[in-house]
Amino acid sequence: MQSSGVRLARSAWKGPYFTSFPIQRKPAGPGQAPQVILTDHRACTILPSFVGMRFAVHNGKSYLPITITSAMVGHKLGEFSVTRKRFSYKQSKNR
Repeated sequence: MQSSGVRLARSAWKGPYFTSFPIQRKPAGPGQAPQVILTDHRACTILPSFVGMRFAVHNGKSYLPITITSAMVGHKLGEFSVTRKRFSYKQSKNR
């Protein structure tokens, strides 16, 4: 999945914006799948401690599941949850 790059960068002196998630402190045990964290915080910056975690990011209609990888660090959660539907022109038969 590719990032859209829509969000503007935050000032360097302010630091990254992130939300502390309550489940973040409880890592999954061996043999267990990580719990999915439902979130509406699309502007939250992905930190290195989020790698391997699973989020369900709200796109305005539903929650889309995302598994965080090391390539996503530094991006925003909302970049990986598409909010717009792809347009497809449907041709109709002339009767």
